[in-house]
Amino acid sequence: MADAQPGVAALKIPRGRTSHGDIDYLTLSFAELETEAAAWQHRLVSAGVGRGDRVLVMVRQGLPLIASVFALFATGAVPVVIDPGMGRKSFLRCVERSRPKALLGIPLARILSHVFRGAFKSVSIRVSASGTTTARCKRGMDTPTRLAVADSAPDELAAILFTSGSTGAPKGVCYEHGMFAGQVELIRRTFDIQPGEIDLPMLPIFALFNPALGMTTVVPEIDPSKPATVDPAKVVQAITQEGITNSFGSPTLWLKIARHCQRQGLVLGSMKRVLSAGAPVSPELWELMQSVLAHGTLHSPYGATEVLPVSSIDASTVLGETAALTLAGKGTCVGKIVSENKVRIIALQEDPIATLAETTPLPAGKIGEIIVRGPTVTKTYDALPEATARAKIRDADGTIWHRIGDCGYLDDADRLWFCGRAAERVRTAHGPLYSEQVEPAFNNHAGVRRSALIGVGPSDRQRAAIVIEPRDPAVLKASAKGRELGRQLRDATREHPHAGRITLFFFHPSFPVDVRHNAKIHRLTLANWAETEGVGLEIDPKK
Repeated sequence: MADAQPGVAALKIPRGRTSHGDIDYLTLSFAELETEAAAWQHRLVSAGVGRGDRVLVMVRQGLPLIASVFALFATGAVPVVIDPGMGRKSFLRCVERSRPKALLGIPLARILSHVFRGAFKSVSIRVSASGTTTARCKRGMDTPTRLAVADSAPDELAAILFTSGSTGAPKGVCYEHGMFAGQVELIRRTFDIQPGEIDLPMLPIFALFNPALGMTTVVPEIDPSKPATVDPAKVVQAITQEGITNSFGSPTLWLKIARHCQRQGLVLGSMKRVLSAGAPVSPELWELMQSVLAHGTLHSPYGATEVLPVSSIDASTVLGETAALTLAGKGTCVGKIVSENKVRIIALQEDPIATLAETTPLPAGKIGEIIVRGPTVTKTYDALPEATARAKIRDADGTIWHRIGDCGYLDDADRLWFCGRAAERVRTAHGPLYSEQVEPAFNNHAGVRRSALIGVGPSDRQRAAIVIEPRDPAVLKASAKGRELGRQLRDATREHPHAGRITLFFFHPSFPVDVRHNAKIHRLTLANWAETEGVGLEIDPKK
């Protein structure tokens, strides 16, 4: 892209406001961004970083992240990227297990590496990065201005990216160069992204796709470790001022932005598409975005850190065809399978599955475990052979299928439906219940902010219960209000094929969610809370 469109803006980093109140950006062209990356490469190589070396990247979003990671890619070194804010213990376990040779970090990161020496014991090289979002790499007069690109093979390790850990400990996913190349092409084709578009990535790691896609990256004014605290007015100002055409963000973030636009009567006229993932998109968000995106479309791609994208669905399909089915208990439709991917539904198994021949395929409409193969399917977790064995299945031709850990089914139109995480299904004496077949019925009530299906009691014969996060905090303090809301929910769902089985209610002030998207509910944590601290409310099923 530096050759094809050298003068086009590649990156814009906010650095304050002008006298007129506009966002003031530091702007770098694609040629200048390559110069920055080349300077980082020179600095890293001079410090002793070489091909194949693992480098823990702890820098600010925007210029430091993009320039340093592309410098590492070009060198053939392996960036290790761990989510900020996942919690100190989890973070340190991830560092220790990934065994980085080098640390590229802001001052606080370098201090932490000395304080927690045990976790950082593999680090022998420390390269400093400024603590500001606009810091540029210091260059000498003889610093190269072009990247020296190693001849990396498609199956060579390119990066280690960590899962969110929503249903377990975060795991390092080993990405190869060929997988990244395949991912770029799938994203380009699936969403018809063109060079010259302008992106506002509200998950910093997604900014790394933009240079390869030829898109301008506008760094949002957001704290990546606390995305739910974003000021929607700042996001909207960036979109309107810079003519943003594309953005990726969680449903939690975009619901906050869409509500702001609705209150202010704002339309985001430049937007061609919004991609929202990390958790199912709520009916409210699908509806709101119809008016917010005057000339664009909301899409919800489905996948995981280990394979993305698997499928995708857009607003017109949801609102015109699948939303009513979701409320009726059919699960959440995640759309048509992206070309080049193959998806199968197999009978649920708890144990590792070595080969595809050991699986039992299920027919259309039958809920089972979702597995996928394709050009972006990763092959291993880093230093976790048991986790790799549980998540990967080898086909007869040697290709790998990934067990996403989700339950769902394919319908007669070959669309994929998501029913919930396998680990979070409730195993009752009358059969399993799945979160996405139950929760939408409760979420449809005006008094509910969100709900979570949980199981209480012995794991092999659980009792299904629902945890409600009410919109009115008074419900948590007044038993009469809680009982009244419980009765309303019971009456509203009595005839529902799945939610109608729920008669035990809990009320919780604020659900625990993942750090990355602030959208994935930690249902297993809520189940533990309900059994140890929660006070259940029994609503008589006969009244």
